[in-house]
Amino acid sequence: MKAKSLKGKSTEEIKSALTECMDDGFKPTLAIVFLSMQQDRDAICKSLDNEGIAIFGATTNGEFIDEELGKESTVILLMDINKNYFSILFEEFQQNNYREATRNIAQKSKEIFAAPAFLIAGSNMETDAEQLLFGFEDVCGKQVNVFGGMAGDDYAFTEQFVFTNGKSSNSGVVALALDESKITIKGKATCGWKPVGTTKTVTKSKGNHVYTVDDVPVLDLTIKYGGITNINKETANQDTALEIATTLPLQLQRETGDPIMRPGLIVNWDDGSFICSGTVPQGSKIRFSLPPDFDVMEKVIEGAKELKEKEIPEVDALVVFSCAGRILAFGPMMNMEIEGVSKIWNVPMAGMFSNAELARATNGNLEMHNLTTCCVALKEK
Repeated sequence: MKAKSLKGKSTEEIKSALTECMDDGFKPTLAIVFLSMQQDRDAICKSLDNEGIAIFGATTNGEFIDEELGKESTVILLMDINKNYFSILFEEFQQNNYREATRNIAQKSKEIFAAPAFLIAGSNMETDAEQLLFGFEDVCGKQVNVFGGMAGDDYAFTEQFVFTNGKSSNSGVVALALDESKITIKGKATCGWKPVGTTKTVTKSKGNHVYTVDDVPVLDLTIKYGGITNINKETANQDTALEIATTLPLQLQRETGDPIMRPGLIVNWDDGSFICSGTVPQGSKIRFSLPPDFDVMEKVIEGAKELKEKEIPEVDALVVFSCAGRILAFGPMMNMEIEGVSKIWNVPMAGMFSNAELARATNGNLEMHNLTTCCVALKEK
């Protein structure tokens, strides 16, 4: 498989870059497209569609190729995979039927490939991303390979989209199904945030809405342990909530596998509760996390090195889903992590800053992650 990556700040730049990529006879069959809500999604998709290129796409909170971080732009990873080795499937959610939607995708994929693996993206802040993963497990078993992320919208947190040829939805899922007998797909989700303090108990929660920890409003506890003294609940806004989420996020402890991050993305300033991006069961155990430092980025790079050494030493292309919270925490320094990951394989790469990351936790199950980087490596056999 041959791959090339390109970027642009406008439809014209993307068209020009696409033409340049194909001038040497390169004929891509598949495009991974990550773009800002500010871009003309329909026009860019039409350009790819006119070339007969299948599209797997999602809107973002930022996008990158190689170590170059972008904003309000488009990045595309082009691959010339044999069309018999992959299929794009698309489902819109009906009455929150998240698990049923991906079960349908998995069943259709099983009719095409004996052993499918999946790259997925979902949209809508209300989507229960873990239910998406369960749908694949229902059909393909616990060990199915599924990697991906949830679409963004330049941090507006209002409306996100996934899309493919002729289809787009702000409440749906797009899946790239791969024939694992022909294409190897391996991935690793790494966080790096260090825990601090003692283990605490979630004493009141419902789904992803956390009210109290050790019978204290979770916001009050976060402010206390974080030493956050400049919070005025009367004037606090979503920017304040994001600052709290990236400064002292929750770590959900697991019976098996590494802890997973559950930052409070939305704060109810009246009752001091958090709406997290993933489920935090009542009675579960949590710890707080230290504010991030360079070790967090270094751990991600080490995780990618381990993936190369133990599972997939040679790859043709790399796709990266990195949490939007990481760029908020690190700012321009985030390019150090992206550059470090890129240099491990030194192949064409495209990535996005996502609202959540979907992958198997280290030594654990398929789960939804936050404040995490998920590296996905592809290799034609």
